[in-house]
Amino acid sequence: MKLNAYQLKWIAIIGMIMNHAVFAFWEVLPTGLAAVLYAAGGLTFPILAYFVVEGYKHTSSVKKYMLRLFIFGLIAMPFHILVLRQIGLNIMFTILLSVIILILHDKMKIRPLFWIVFVLLLIGSAVVTMDWAIIGPIIVLLYYRMKSENARRIVPPIVAGASVLLLTLFGMLGVSQLDAADALVKFGSMMSDMNYWLVSLTFIFGCVGAALLLKNYNGERGKRMKWTFYAIYPIHFAILAAVGIVIRTLSFGVFGF
Repeated sequence: MKLNAYQLKWIAIIGMIMNHAVFAFWEVLPTGLAAVLYAAGGLTFPILAYFVVEGYKHTSSVKKYMLRLFIFGLIAMPFHILVLRQIGLNIMFTILLSVIILILHDKMKIRPLFWIVFVLLLIGSAVVTMDWAIIGPIIVLLYYRMKSENARRIVPPIVAGASVLLLTLFGMLGVSQLDAADALVKFGSMMSDMNYWLVSLTFIFGCVGAALLLKNYNGERGKRMKWTFYAIYPIHFAILAAVGIVIRTLSFGVFGF
């Protein structure tokens, strides 16, 4: 079945909400359900990144696009911190950084200098703990630079999934403590909970699913979704944060933890 941009963006939004629900409700989620929700989350960024590039190519005002990303990213920040339970910049800032990188890619004529700046910005994204740090901007640039339409719909999602898989395996083995991707966010009991790592491994299935969905993209826009994602982003975080706090409060009161 062929899908248009509107349908794919809704799939990405639903996957995002399911993914973040794992972090909000980790203490009470059965491992199997958490695995399904987290796998669905793997759909989100590969699809989102593809349309970030399409949006950059076709937007009437890159400056307004960047301003929207900054404003809604800022609005979502406190709720993002409450849900993920760590301080860091949310995906809106990762997308904003990625757009800046695309602009630099187009404007900087001295190519070696661009790549130096690119690497420095990737390092900076990890230092400030962005969602999909390092990996995210690379995936966006891959979408932008690849010429074959068939390849660019398949390769970047697979690269994203493989990168997250490797980082997760390194985390399980204690090789790395770097939070370089959304799949490696660690907090509280999850730091030492093997179930968390096992759930994290399911993320790659969502990334593979994203490649299959993008392969079936028919190139049509469908209904307009100019403000929907921007509005849903902070709202879903606020709801998850509120419900998560209630659940943890009730759990503490009933079970004493």
